[in-house]
Amino acid sequence: MSLRRNEVTASGIARLAGVRPAAVSNWRRRHPDFPQPVGGSPSSPTFDLSEVEGWLRDQGKLTRIPLAESVWQQVAQDPAGPAAALARLGAVLLLERERPGAWPGTPDGIPGALATLRTLLEERLGAGHPVPLPEPGDLTEALPQLADGLALAREDGPQQAFAFLLGRQLEAAARHAPTTPAGTAGLMAALAGPAAHVLDPACGPGGLLAAPATATVLGGRELDPEQAALAALRLALGTRARVRIRTGDSLREDALLWDAGADAVLCHPPFNERHWGHEELAYDPRWEYGLPPRTESELAWVQHALAHLRPGGRAVLLLPPAVAARRSGRRIRADLVRRGALRAVVALPAGAAAPHGIPLHLWVLGRPEPGAAPPQQVLLVETAGLAGQGWPELQRTVTGLWAEFSAGRPADRPGTSRAVPVVELLDEDVDITPARFLPPPAAAGSGPRLAALHEELTAALTRAARLVPPVPEQPAPTGPATTVGDLVRAGALTVHSGTAAEPTTTRPGDVVVPVLGTTATVRVVDAASAGVPLDRTLQLLRPDPNTLDPWFLAGVLRSTAASRRASSYTSTATRLDLRRLEVPRLPPAEQRRHGELARAVAEFEQALEQAAELGRRYGQALHDGGAEAGAAPG
Repeated sequence: MSLRRNEVTASGIARLAGVRPAAVSNWRRRHPDFPQPVGGSPSSPTFDLSEVEGWLRDQGKLTRIPLAESVWQQVAQDPAGPAAALARLGAVLLLERERPGAWPGTPDGIPGALATLRTLLEERLGAGHPVPLPEPGDLTEALPQLADGLALAREDGPQQAFAFLLGRQLEAAARHAPTTPAGTAGLMAALAGPAAHVLDPACGPGGLLAAPATATVLGGRELDPEQAALAALRLALGTRARVRIRTGDSLREDALLWDAGADAVLCHPPFNERHWGHEELAYDPRWEYGLPPRTESELAWVQHALAHLRPGGRAVLLLPPAVAARRSGRRIRADLVRRGALRAVVALPAGAAAPHGIPLHLWVLGRPEPGAAPPQQVLLVETAGLAGQGWPELQRTVTGLWAEFSAGRPADRPGTSRAVPVVELLDEDVDITPARFLPPPAAAGSGPRLAALHEELTAALTRAARLVPPVPEQPAPTGPATTVGDLVRAGALTVHSGTAAEPTTTRPGDVVVPVLGTTATVRVVDAASAGVPLDRTLQLLRPDPNTLDPWFLAGVLRSTAASRRASSYTSTATRLDLRRLEVPRLPPAEQRRHGELARAVAEFEQALEQAAELGRRYGQALHDGGAEAGAAPG
């Protein structure tokens, strides 16, 4: 029997040991007994994972490798590639969950297990599914890797184990295959509303299809076969819905995944495509609102989504802001507005999804009911002013505005939202960018509003002054220190990333740190802000409360020295390497004393920030509304 050797790169060794890759290079130069490369290339060698683990333990640089990390290293270095290895492991995880005991763990039983797996995949994913059936020899060689993957599933559950590994794979391939963050996907699903049959015609790894909670059938198309296979397995492991993911080009190879139209379509399509099929699709029946110009591939996706909705169904698409204003698309936009297909445009803050430097738009569309009169208003929302409140509050605001608008109640909020009459949108340009139609907040800068702002500002300044922390009597913690990486290996805390396929949900006592920037924005999660999926721009430290006080940890991480030690500079930003951060070794009682000071400082800073924001709003209201009758301050 031939068993595949598990290999690891130098960067993988660094991750295992909680050090930077430069440290691994130093070990190779300074230690003659460091394991020799067994593969790879001279510039990127690979090493036998078991030899590396043994050497790290002998040197005292490793106490225990987390099983999840070990499995990921095996998947990442698999000769078939991480995506293929993850699909193979995901199929085995699904088999073991759905047919307990069907996976034999030995070469002799693999043919029978494959027969069971073939039947199971067709039952759960339908005929023509994208998950390749592994070859018996490939499974035999991968038995150690599969055994570790099954052990991880027994510890964390099959769904969580696969989600962790998929998150790592997507993080590694983020430049080539950007995904929709969980927060944005959740907002899109909320705007689509409860739906039984949900479709994503450009589904990638399935992030949008994983968001709806009420779906009984999940369908998707994806051009990349590996992404399609991972999406199908992710949804089969994560939901009880009927999963129908197929490989193919949705625009060029239009096909129904079930007989009737979808209740909802969620889509984050590729942007700015020039070769989407303009010529061969010129007479396609989907172009009910006009033939999309060659440069308007996004409007082809909009009409594709509408064509696959049942009457009364709803589609939510994530689009670049230029689609709302380009002259080449004005006729299609006009018809979408005039006939009641476009129901809302929501301008999101930059960073909601890739490309992260652009403030993307959400278009909410509906397939009109036959014979129904078209709506006479379109909801336009601009969230730039909500960005500082955090994503959960932004989502609550947007969904609340949409609920009010859908119920026929006014959804107007100065500077944020307005229900715009259709006739007002149908000018020469049909530019439906929300900011064009929203009066600034200070238009509401009447005397009563200014008086209320003045009162809020005065109270906030008084509170901030009352919370100024006294000069501490006890000195800053000094003495022996350890690193976050050492604490992770010792089990005193765990580190979580917001880039995982299913991000960690925050709990009270978690310490949240930015991925980029400085540690100046470290915060501790309280009961009011818990229960939120971790954003992709953040990383999370979850301390064992019996070992580490979270406020003490946050206070240490906030220090300037800690920020300098954790920073690694790139051409555009500062990336924080959490595992390098040093934490003083203190008994719990002393940790709590220092933690109370850190808590008081955080409360003071929060009050000061609130006062500063109210001061800016009050000043702007004076500038914008001071000339109005009755707007001058008393």
